[in-house]
Amino acid sequence: QVRLVESGGGSVQAGGSLRLSCAASASWIQCMGWFRQAPGKQREGVAAIMIAGGSSTVYADSVKGRFAISRDNAKNTVYLQMNSLKPEDSAMYYCAARLAGGRCPSVNPVDFATWGQGTQVIVSS
Repeated sequence: QVRLVESGGGSVQAGGSLRLSCAASASWIQCMGWFRQAPGKQREGVAAIMIAGGSSTVYADSVKGRFAISRDNAKNTVYLQMNSLKPEDSAMYYCAARLAGGRCPSVNPVDFATWGQGTQVIVSS
């Protein structure tokens, strides 16, 4: 079973930046992604990256040009660099992994079976 541990969340003013990290306990992962959920809202996809068989990425329209997902396979870690943050980016951010099969990369939560505990991001205006 793969364990995911997120870090890097915090509070920042609008226009600021944060970098989230997600460390996986195993290397045999096909795809990883970042998702977020604000109070009272559904979980939504932010960005995803292929781990095995390529390095394709996909982003939600709301973060294109501001967020960048990357990976360090040697460390089994995926990062989410978030720039030009807006108050509407405030949410709990979750890392997720897909071990094999299915669509990759994908920002659809149903395509991921393994989830981390989340890290809070608060953007103040």
